[in-house]
Amino acid sequence: MTSRPEAPAAISAVLTPELLQSFRDRAATLDEANEFPHQDLQDLARAGYLGALAPQELGGLGWDLSDVVGGQRLLAQHAPATALAVNMHHVWNGVASVLAGQGEDSLEFIHRESAAGEIFAFGISEAGNDAVLFDSGTVAEPLQDGSYRFTGTKIFTTLSPVWTRLGVFGKTPDGEQLVFGFMDRSTPGWSADGSSWDMLGMRATHSHTTRLEGVVVPAERIVRRIPAGPNADPLTFGIFSSFLTLIAAVYTGIGERAEQLAAEALARRTSRVTGQPLSQDPVLRYKAGEATLRGITQDTLLRSVVADIVAGADWGPQWFPRLVATKTQAVRTAKAQVDYALEASGGAGYHRSGEITRLYRDVMAGVFHPSNDESAHTTFANLALGPLQG
Repeated sequence: MTSRPEAPAAISAVLTPELLQSFRDRAATLDEANEFPHQDLQDLARAGYLGALAPQELGGLGWDLSDVVGGQRLLAQHAPATALAVNMHHVWNGVASVLAGQGEDSLEFIHRESAAGEIFAFGISEAGNDAVLFDSGTVAEPLQDGSYRFTGTKIFTTLSPVWTRLGVFGKTPDGEQLVFGFMDRSTPGWSADGSSWDMLGMRATHSHTTRLEGVVVPAERIVRRIPAGPNADPLTFGIFSSFLTLIAAVYTGIGERAEQLAAEALARRTSRVTGQPLSQDPVLRYKAGEATLRGITQDTLLRSVVADIVAGADWGPQWFPRLVATKTQAVRTAKAQVDYALEASGGAGYHRSGEITRLYRDVMAGVFHPSNDESAHTTFANLALGPLQG
């Protein structure tokens, strides 16, 4: 099993071993019952974790992105679906931190309200929108008072049962601008459909489809108007950098837990041929070495990219490929680690109630988060060879 440093004291003081164990104890039941982790979110709120990125003067913990990434890795080792759910709240807080680092306070309210207990969700994804943040099928109709009326359908709205603030975006009827804003849960004109939420893995996230049917977002909650199409707006960078690194953190944590389970299984199981633990088998030791190599590589990659975000490093046009690579590699690594752990656990690990089989299902959700594999390789090919001609 890959040896890693202990969590910094600030993280372990909030995500205590006792709290994390309670999440792990509930995770299997929530998955089996297809229930949302209400108790987990309440416990995280009481611990101050929802305000982790908010400055202390606003009532938060004053962490930076590297701290939250560390926290999310820990949380994912114990309850992957809970980690993925709260991830989307942290994404918006990460965006606010990126903009604050550039001297812009337009999203300060996210930090302030998160520290006060509000829960922010991510109403961005749309079926068939492979342009992601650069286009939208949702209509954002401008009104005379500066507000906008949003009409469209968002998919995979994580935290559906509990969010109090939903970040949404849409395109103006003339097709020229993308408009970003935040609506309250009490705002009329929206509905969430969880009737078909019966997924393979990450079941407890309850990422329902959300329909916006003329939702009016007031002018003071409209935070950006950006020309449609690819752009280098700080908000766009903030969303991509926070989303992709925090997604990578969750899947890195799942891979780390799979490594732990594999090492425990190999130490526990004994060969009837040699009478020794399977941890002494040369072939299985080679596979353990490969898993360790993958784990160290992913740990190094994630730490490096997050450090560059926190430091405000200037990678120019290489930033997006680097962020996409971090997420892509995290999911690939996690899938490889759970494959290895399932093999290491033997036939008993194939039982549906086992933790490794739940991780095996949970990790499959990684292929659906932007950027997917096809989009990622287009990004990498464009960096290497330039855009397609003609």
